[in-house]
Amino acid sequence: MEDELELVHLLRSVTVELDLLAAEFAGTHRLHPTDLRALIALLDADRAGETATPGRLGEWLGLNSASVTALIDRLERLGHVRRERDPDDRRRVKLVVEERAIVLGWSFFGPLIGEVVDRMRSYDDSERRAIRRFLLDMDSLVSGQRQARSG
Repeated sequence: MEDELELVHLLRSVTVELDLLAAEFAGTHRLHPTDLRALIALLDADRAGETATPGRLGEWLGLNSASVTALIDRLERLGHVRRERDPDDRRRVKLVVEERAIVLGWSFFGPLIGEVVDRMRSYDDSERRAIRRFLLDMDSLVSGQRQARSG
């Protein structure tokens, strides 16, 4: 049990450090923490090939429609996001992260991402598979707990 608790505390430590970095980035670039979470959610959706809409963004972040509208308006004013009509369904609005926001994010987080990738190369394939499985398990567990508490 002691080894498992140490892993829990290490995971919490990494989470806290990442949160502090995100807060530094958000503060430096006049973003609310929810703005940054929204940008991350939109980028993750794009990577997964999912269409990001205001409704979906609200689901991902647990926000009502009025809050989502204010959030998107703020991100649009800052030049980080744009609304676009979906060519497959002109009634639907898609959210697109502007290149400027991506460049801004990479300028801050890119060096860390590069170092993480370099460190990951020091693990063999089976270790990386175990790490991946662990992280997917923890993500699923935590998101399930969050959803259960909010639902």
